[in-house]
Amino acid sequence: MTKKFNVEYQPAQKNYWSGRKSNPDIGNQYWHQEVELLDINNIENTQIDIALIGYVCDEGVRRNLGRVGASQGPSAVRERLAKLPIHFETKKVADLGNIICIEEDMESCQQAFASSIVKLIKKGIFPIAIGGGHDMSYGHFLGIYNSVKDTDKKRIGIINFDAHFDLRPVEGKTNSGTPFNQILNEFENASYFAVGIQRQANTKELFDIAKNNNVNFAINYDCESSKEELDALKNRLKPFIDSCDHVYITIDMDGFSSAYAPGVSAPSPLGFTPYFVFKMLHFLLETNKVISCDIAELNPTLDRDNLTANLAAKLVDFVVMKLADTKKPT
Repeated sequence: MTKKFNVEYQPAQKNYWSGRKSNPDIGNQYWHQEVELLDINNIENTQIDIALIGYVCDEGVRRNLGRVGASQGPSAVRERLAKLPIHFETKKVADLGNIICIEEDMESCQQAFASSIVKLIKKGIFPIAIGGGHDMSYGHFLGIYNSVKDTDKKRIGIINFDAHFDLRPVEGKTNSGTPFNQILNEFENASYFAVGIQRQANTKELFDIAKNNNVNFAINYDCESSKEELDALKNRLKPFIDSCDHVYITIDMDGFSSAYAPGVSAPSPLGFTPYFVFKMLHFLLETNKVISCDIAELNPTLDRDNLTANLAAKLVDFVVMKLADTKKPT
């Protein structure tokens, strides 16, 4: 499937999935025992509900003058996820390996990634992608768009948990700071809500771009986990979600406070907490509109005691548990 693109594809690898053994008489207890390891080119006759896929690319971060290392994110998440106990029974989960950027050709990596997302969604498989830089979002959105563009439900809302708008104008080559600017300029059925925006991390120009593109956003000071503040944000999100046919969730790990996520290119002590994000994910997944999600910008080379990798793995685990628990609308 990826042969027509200037990328490498690596099917799922067993060496990322190891962990504690358990009594075989009581069945699988951990992720490493339960996850299926597959090649995305050979899934036609498989019955899976959720698929992990890696976007192994540092090029967008490098172009954006960030600290590279996010290309190691997918392997770090798998290694931490492998050791977690499973609490889902109704969904089959598979690892489909990595789309790998080569020769600094980020654009081909995005196109190949988009093609992979199309294949999964059209088979009724929920993608959970792991980056890589946030340039992944352009490819991810393109894949979602190409999956639904010929249907009567083609309005796609993006909800981005992030300290940054990533709305930078494209000057020369695209990068990890431009994906949502690209999307809003190229796709008329796209809308965007950024959650966790930090004023100290975004220029006035970026706030102006957000205003001119009717971008909704919540400042980081409004992203607390008290019931009052959560309810206020949910009330702001409800009309946005109602206006969409599908919701794409993307989580940039640098949106979290550096106390919880030091392993990112641009850490900040002013970010939100994991409790806030888990509660918001619970709310969003219950809408039954979420079509796909991803986690971006984990940089294991800058992590401390695997804190950020563990948090990213638990985000994946939570999404899977919630998908397994949520009833489809009748």
